[in-house]
Amino acid sequence: MHKPTPGNGQKGTSYCRLFLCGDVMTGRGIDQILPNPLPPVIYESYMKSALGYVDLAEAVSGRIPRLADWGWIWGDALPVLSQAGIWTRIINLETAITHSSTPWPNKAVNYRMSPDNIECLKYAGISACSLANNHVLDWGYPGLDETLETLTNAGIAHAGAGRNLEEARQPAALDIAGSGQRLLLFAFGMGSSGVSRAWAARTDQPGVNYLPDLQESSVTSVCEDIARFRSPGDRVIVSIHWGPNWGFSVDPAMRYFARRLIDKGAADIVHGHSSHHIKSLEIYRGKLILYGCGDFLNDYEGIRDYEAFRADLTLMYLPCLDLATGTLSALELIPLRIRRFSLAKASARDTTWIRKVLGEGDEYDNTGTRFDLLPDGRLQWIADNV
Repeated sequence: MHKPTPGNGQKGTSYCRLFLCGDVMTGRGIDQILPNPLPPVIYESYMKSALGYVDLAEAVSGRIPRLADWGWIWGDALPVLSQAGIWTRIINLETAITHSSTPWPNKAVNYRMSPDNIECLKYAGISACSLANNHVLDWGYPGLDETLETLTNAGIAHAGAGRNLEEARQPAALDIAGSGQRLLLFAFGMGSSGVSRAWAARTDQPGVNYLPDLQESSVTSVCEDIARFRSPGDRVIVSIHWGPNWGFSVDPAMRYFARRLIDKGAADIVHGHSSHHIKSLEIYRGKLILYGCGDFLNDYEGIRDYEAFRADLTLMYLPCLDLATGTLSALELIPLRIRRFSLAKASARDTTWIRKVLGEGDEYDNTGTRFDLLPDGRLQWIADNV
């Protein structure tokens, strides 16, 4: 394993290639196997020690190293992330990064990762992360403050949470090297994903960039927010933590909202997440809509009752954008499986199942989006279907 080098756009380039994924949950059990774990105490009815999740995973998958090197959790994703053509890497970071020992009152699950383990994100070359989710305030306002400070000190841009409403609304702005353009990441969290309304940032209160509903008035509000920060030529990703943990169907309101952002020229990619498993995607008017990216890293191995959803399977999304228009020029997906808290290449059988979920199987909310299976196991979007 080796540390990936952040990719740069080429001078005069007319496109850029990105890496997107779903929820990166490096707290709790995963924090315990990294070099600098926090005390394992947690406050759940199901489990009182984060080490219990390590034990569950080992019972079904085998021994997991303690004090694992920084690359362990990324596994077979690392060679892909190292490709020079991937210009930036964006995740939904679903954990607080803090030493705070006081959890948010009466919350069922509380994720935290040690600030001393921030190197695991730096090692993978993560450029920016959405923080508008239902775990960023798990350890209170001090935990949020330390999360923001740790990411900033690590040089990792972030959006969707802040020390006040104005800060929470601000996008992460990434210069697209060689183009004179920027990529803006806006992030929003919704109650449907478990984000408490009490977590909404206010003028004088820290919190998340809370999206109350998916009505036309909210479309207008989000478009106005984007217009405040956007300059001519900027490309925009709208990252939204929405919907329940389980279920393949796509709420028609989500489809309406995502399409309206594209209709109004506000978004080039809608990056939806919250479901613990992969959901369908859509190419709408040449723009990419991800309705549910699934968990990219979690500590759920050995937890029963939801096996049919295959939360152990995940995807690396590698869209290539035309910088002039923001339309999708190409899309590759890398199927992976979480095993022993590490990412491994998915089997042919698992990849076949993923293709059905993405839009080829009616039972998974078919969108008609189709992918070719390449010899190396990648999935390549068949653009003729636009």
